[in-house]
Amino acid sequence: MLTVNLGPLAVPVSQLLLMVALLAALAVGHLVGRRQQTGGIGHSLSDMLLVGLLVARIAFVVIWFDTYRQAPWSIFDIRDGGFTPWAGVAAALLVAIWQGWRRAALRKPLILGLAAGALVWGAMWGALRMMEEEKPTLPTVQLTTLAGLPVDLAGLAAGRPMVVNLWASWCPPCRREMPVLAAAQQQETGVVFVFANQGEDGATALRYLSASQLALANVLLDPDTALGKVVGSTALPTTLFYDARGQLVNTHLGELSAASLASKLQQLRTP
Repeated sequence: MLTVNLGPLAVPVSQLLLMVALLAALAVGHLVGRRQQTGGIGHSLSDMLLVGLLVARIAFVVIWFDTYRQAPWSIFDIRDGGFTPWAGVAAALLVAIWQGWRRAALRKPLILGLAAGALVWGAMWGALRMMEEEKPTLPTVQLTTLAGLPVDLAGLAAGRPMVVNLWASWCPPCRREMPVLAAAQQQETGVVFVFANQGEDGATALRYLSASQLALANVLLDPDTALGKVVGSTALPTTLFYDARGQLVNTHLGELSAASLASKLQQLRTP
């Protein structure tokens, strides 16, 4: 499961886990702080979150600066999901240590609140992993080519890493990221790229590709959106990264930039 529907919104599970963990940390920290007649940890948590996100973004941009240099303004578009988690976590912990050192009365609420948040996050993440009896592999959903011929993803991969992009012509972020994926398909000859159109017919998909002047290989049709249902995502675009064994190693919900795509393709090259 990659997304959870909250009304009309498809929220990534990873973001939902983070929000729930932050709420747990806030609740426990506020309760402990009230007993000690100390202010809650709301400001501390917000500072940790902001600094963590900023440092995680800066670290990612530094690592992939050569790619961002080609389109400098894309550095500020955080919708590409380009963050370095370990750098963000380290920065957030340093903020917590600094604030605890400055205000001794805040230490206990902060420590217990963060411990509660980490415990809640770990428990939910572990429960999700237990629900998946084994690591997700290439779906066996039957797709068709634009010519109407049936296609099997595993057969198309033929033992090579595969990137599966779920898209639709009416989806603005799908259209914005398509040139990035098209360029990668031309460059990464050892990786199979598949563009699985969700819910549209062949004529609609062809009309969009022709108008956009995109030369894409492996454009497939999934008129019943069966692939999205199997992988557990109702959000578009969704991009799935499978290694040479057909196991899912990474996912991306939302628009890809050249840098965020390159970072995930690097994982496919890692044995």
